[in-house]
Amino acid sequence: MLADRAAVVVGGTRGIGLAVAEMLAALGARVVVNGRDPDAVHEAAQRVSGVGHAGSPADPRVADDLVDACVTEFGGIDILINCAGTAEPTGSSILNVTSAEFHELLNAHLVTAFEVARAAAPHMVAQRSGAIVNTSSFAFLGDYGGTGYPAGKGGVNGLTLAIAAELKSHGVRANVVCPGAKTRLSTGVDYEQHIADLNRRGLLDDASTAGALDAGPPEYVAPTYAYLASDLAMDVTGRVFIAAGGFVGEFARPATGFIGYRDHHDTAPYTVEEVHGLIAGQ
Repeated sequence: MLADRAAVVVGGTRGIGLAVAEMLAALGARVVVNGRDPDAVHEAAQRVSGVGHAGSPADPRVADDLVDACVTEFGGIDILINCAGTAEPTGSSILNVTSAEFHELLNAHLVTAFEVARAAAPHMVAQRSGAIVNTSSFAFLGDYGGTGYPAGKGGVNGLTLAIAAELKSHGVRANVVCPGAKTRLSTGVDYEQHIADLNRRGLLDDASTAGALDAGPPEYVAPTYAYLASDLAMDVTGRVFIAAGGFVGEFARPATGFIGYRDHHDTAPYTVEEVHGLIAGQ
């Protein structure tokens, strides 16, 4: 299905990223695996019979070198999968997060996605084909608490939709997967207490809480990434999907809702009270 396709998997040394890299390789792709830990990168590259490239692609030089490594080793880049990410500090909120922590989270999620896409896009446009799959999270809705993590993931969604719109005419596709899987970021006492606290505060319903505490393994998520990277999805772009255990879903694209209208050419602006009446009366 992916025979001889050249792929880069960012965050491909553990969890979901590693499961995706292994599936791409099993389907015939030649894979460059990226992560920040050189030893983990080396081990993952051996597991997929591919190439490893260590470093954080939030650094534009690392992103450029990573894509160049794929082009040099395999003659191009057909697939870019971004699974990089890091957890928000336990108990983090707008009340206590530091600027440094916030920017570190944005770098890990949004800036990394931007830099690798920026480096890969010209190659894909030149060959008039390519698939970019970025990783977001249910957390972009804000229901899981935190600040930098949901902000970064929300930014990934917007960035990916913009890339999809801009590159569609060049034959390049871009989509998002919001995965739910049992990984190092979703295990442990602190994580379980965090989910239980969100449920207690009414931010997570019982079904979402149960799913967060009993997520399937990463292997259940990987097929959605592989599908979006394949020619089977050649007409699929600019969409935000969900893959969690046996569940595959999609976040509908936001649509403008009509609340009120008045023609500014011949009508005065709304008063504050009138705006209140429009919004409160829905």
